[in-house]
Amino acid sequence: MRWELEREPTHFTYCHCTRCQRRTGGSSSAQARIDPGALRFVQGEEIVRDWDPGDGGWLKCFCSTCGSQLFSKKPDGTVWSVRMGSFDEPPAGIQPKHHQFVAYAASWEPIPDDGLPRYDEGAG
Repeated sequence: MRWELEREPTHFTYCHCTRCQRRTGGSSSAQARIDPGALRFVQGEEIVRDWDPGDGGWLKCFCSTCGSQLFSKKPDGTVWSVRMGSFDEPPAGIQPKHHQFVAYAASWEPIPDDGLPRYDEGAG
């Protein structure tokens, strides 16, 4: 599966919600925000699957061959964020913007004191 972006993301965020913890197996998820429609599949779109959390939340997209977590899509199907770990090369100059859902942060891994804003819930 291959994809590319028509426009570079401008920042990324850390999400500490319990859904991201369970999905990643870690304490948070690092994800790059992209412009809607900026992602284009080059090959293998047919092996990407969506998981619908069933609560009106964003769909979670993964590779059905290797299980890698790839994207989040709004319910209308528009991709809005890409997991940082799914880039072949990190986008040049991309910087973290904030930590969100820190009220649910894993007790076993403290959030680093990196000076980024922290939001108990979503940053909006």
